[in-house]
Amino acid sequence: MIISPFALCIIGIVLLGALGLPIGHAMIVSSVFYLLLKGLDLGTAAEQILNGLFNSYVLLAIPLFILAADLMNIGSLTDRLLRFCLVLVGRFRGGLGHVNVVSNMIFAGMSGSAIADAVGIGRIIIGMMTKENRYPVAYAAAITASAAIIGPIIPPSIPMVVYALVSDTSIGYLFLGGFVPGVMLGIAFMVMNSIIARRRKYPVEPAIPLKEVPRITLRAFPALMLPVILLFGIYGGVMTPTEGAAAAAFYALFASTVLYRAVSWRQLYETILTSSKATASIGMLIAGAMIFNYVVTIENVPASLARLMQGHAMSAPVFMLAVNVLLLVLGCLLEGTTILLIIVPIFIPTAKALGIDLVHFGVVVVVNIMIGLLTPPYGLLLFVLANMTKQPLARIVREAAPFIIMSLIVLVIIATIPDAVLWLPRLFGYKG
Repeated sequence: MIISPFALCIIGIVLLGALGLPIGHAMIVSSVFYLLLKGLDLGTAAEQILNGLFNSYVLLAIPLFILAADLMNIGSLTDRLLRFCLVLVGRFRGGLGHVNVVSNMIFAGMSGSAIADAVGIGRIIIGMMTKENRYPVAYAAAITASAAIIGPIIPPSIPMVVYALVSDTSIGYLFLGGFVPGVMLGIAFMVMNSIIARRRKYPVEPAIPLKEVPRITLRAFPALMLPVILLFGIYGGVMTPTEGAAAAAFYALFASTVLYRAVSWRQLYETILTSSKATASIGMLIAGAMIFNYVVTIENVPASLARLMQGHAMSAPVFMLAVNVLLLVLGCLLEGTTILLIIVPIFIPTAKALGIDLVHFGVVVVVNIMIGLLTPPYGLLLFVLANMTKQPLARIVREAAPFIIMSLIVLVIIATIPDAVLWLPRLFGYKG
């Protein structure tokens, strides 16, 4: 039996990835091997990568949002935001769990990265929750991991920037579309935290005196202004999302170094180095996806899939169900950016043919992929929190299960009710 070059390309990616080679490198090597087998010009690989990386202005937003998140983590912005959230929701039963969720919702308006949120807020809030054994460490880790998935859903969002790249969809409208689902997730997690807190009799935090509220709010005000400046700048027409990312990075630097005076030169250097490494890692993944997507285009996979779907008379709701189930399964095995760059582009032509709005589709896909960060065995956020807290992974997964269920309920709602995603973009002039 003769194996086709495309099949060998897929096998190569899987085998190289299984052997530990970064998935971006695996895609480049396997795609070049495909070009060699097909007798095509190997220079096409470099051409696709260079054109994809250097001709896409939207990609510049990714390193800038990463830098903004890292700058906020080393400054005292996180501490001040947590104190402010304690004023808002700390007085209810399970208050620190609520603080965890609300702080992630606020922080989501600044970073756009689930890992940045989990690491930045996680270290502090987990310490607060586990002090004097008020909450089990595994529960604190589980709710921190769950709340962190809100970060890339409420704008700004790095995964939505990547989706905009592969689908040619407006980043601004994608950001707006993610706002309501992000708030829905936050409310759902707070409801579940309330139920668990009452059942387990978690403590009620002492109420902060009213006279302290203005001072705490004032101390947090510069940090709270970042999402306001960013979102009003983008939707007010003052700047593009990429320019907004630059403004966010500059403001985070200004607030951390000038307003709060909480960053040393050494910390600044290490932060830039860390951000550069994260950017290089994502850049290599995107580069691999560029050349692999070229291979997929040569093989005419998206059109073949569209014909297959139409041949089975698949309706839009059935298609959405099939895609969501597939992405949930893949989310257990693959990293989210990989899914966005390799798998999702295959479905976009079919979604268009079935009349599915691409902003709605994109937000549903991003929420789905974020849930994948919580689902074993891959569950990147679970590994991050397990490593941070030194807790067994199985224990954290068990504590996270109720929050995963709540996130799936939200996913079903937004997938079946497009207006839950699209009403806010339409309010700002979206015609889809």
